Amino acid sequence: MLSLNQFIALLLTITAVLAWANRRFIGLPVSIGLLVLGLSASLLLVALHALAPGLSFPTDLARTVDAINFNETLMNGMLGFLLFAGALHVDWQGLKGRGLSVGLMATFGVLISTVIVGSAFYGILSFAGVPISYSWALVFGALISPTDPVAVLATLKAVQVPKRLELDMAGESLFNDGVGVVVFTILLTFATADSTGETPGVADVAELFVVEALGGAAFGFAMGYIAYRMMHAIDEFAVEVLISLALVMGTYTAAQSLHLSGPISVVVAGLLIGERGFAYAMSETTQRYITGFWLLIDEILNAFLFMLIGLELLVIEFEIGRIYLALTAIPIVLLARFFSVLLPFQVVRLRESFSPGTVAVLVWGGVRGGISVALALSLPSGPERDLIVTATYVVVIFSILVQGLTLARLVRRVVRPDEGGEAAAAH
Repeated sequence: MLSLNQFIALLLTITAVLAWANRRFIGLPVSIGLLVLGLSASLLLVALHALAPGLSFPTDLARTVDAINFNETLMNGMLGFLLFAGALHVDWQGLKGRGLSVGLMATFGVLISTVIVGSAFYGILSFAGVPISYSWALVFGALISPTDPVAVLATLKAVQVPKRLELDMAGESLFNDGVGVVVFTILLTFATADSTGETPGVADVAELFVVEALGGAAFGFAMGYIAYRMMHAIDEFAVEVLISLALVMGTYTAAQSLHLSGPISVVVAGLLIGERGFAYAMSETTQRYITGFWLLIDEILNAFLFMLIGLELLVIEFEIGRIYLALTAIPIVLLARFFSVLLPFQVVRLRESFSPGTVAVLVWGGVRGGISVALALSLPSGPERDLIVTATYVVVIFSILVQGLTLARLVRRVVRPDEGGEAAAAH
């Protein structure tokens, strides 16, 4: 097995070379291009291992990838930085104006999708004679329902959408992963209750949800405000960049230790710094350095993440029967996404009008990504885990490759020209 230093050096080299190859010869959006090339590299290594079993390199690489805790690497490593970088550049004033639609989709939308996906997946598996409990089907619904902020924001960089739609998509993706993780944690507790004998009550569930979500938001605001006041008191870009780094790592780690939502905490902190910090606490020089620093962090970690998703193909065991069942999850997830967008917008339309194309773009733009894979890989060993991991991977690959690559075409077809002008002005 490769050492950690060897693997990091190899991963960095492969990522850089494939990113160059994508830019030079293919021209796909960076994240999607790296995922495609990462999957291709994985398939090539699998084929090489099958044709020449004596080669040690494919086996060593697969063992090293298998030794990486993908859940730990993403959820407690990369995610805080990626969420902060994304939130830092979101228009807070515009997002407040979209608070109702974003809030409903990030909360009730996740719950609606979880129930629909879980119920439909359970029904198909029961029809196919696959023994899985309803609670485990709901666990799959919870981990696959939130749109992935990394994948969505990466897609938005390559697609021009109307400003209101962009705020809805970015805002929902930044907040609903925190809600989704809380729902996932609760449902996983129920699913594993048979072996532990500890089933939480309704009051416990409600308390956990409120404390983690709202408590995380309050904690993120408090930490963000402290960092903002520190930045306001000085004018030194190197120190202020250091403060932003400490804000992300300290807030995320402390929130997790306090059993609050780390993702929601860093999103709120990032929104506050992006709004108040840029306007009142930073000189133009500091703004330029902080913006450039976090843009670079975002691009590098995105590249690593999508490459890791591609390389995970080396260690996920795919069986033909499970793949067929997993493919049925694609239309189920899309159908659930349709209702999780349409139903909240029936409430939104009482206050404002929106074009018919809004629902279509939000449904197709609800890209899934690394967070769903990380949650699936965190499940305890067992037949349920194997099936859920396969279904999750199939949905994520379809979502990123098919939805991500065709969203621009959909926007051009369903968005009216005046809205397209709004999109161009927004960018």
